[in-house]
Amino acid sequence: MNQPQTFEGAQVWDLVGRLGGQLRASQQTILGWDMGAALAMAQALGVNGLVAMELLPEIEAIMVKRVNEQIGGLDGR
Repeated sequence: MNQPQTFEGAQVWDLVGRLGGQLRASQQTILGWDMGAALAMAQALGVNGLVAMELLPEIEAIMVKRVNEQIGGLDGR
């Protein structure tokens, strides 16, 4: 259903799976990823930086909402 449909999309999706340690948080609320670290990882992995910058913010917004709902953060209070 939500499968990447391009090679670049698959690369970004792989990158997303590696960003778990790059979370910005405040108390019990996830704020997002450290985008500087995310882009450095993208470059190290050979991911197109333009594609990463187009896709990561949209994926990040969904991740933040879902994780905060699960932990009772911003949207789950």
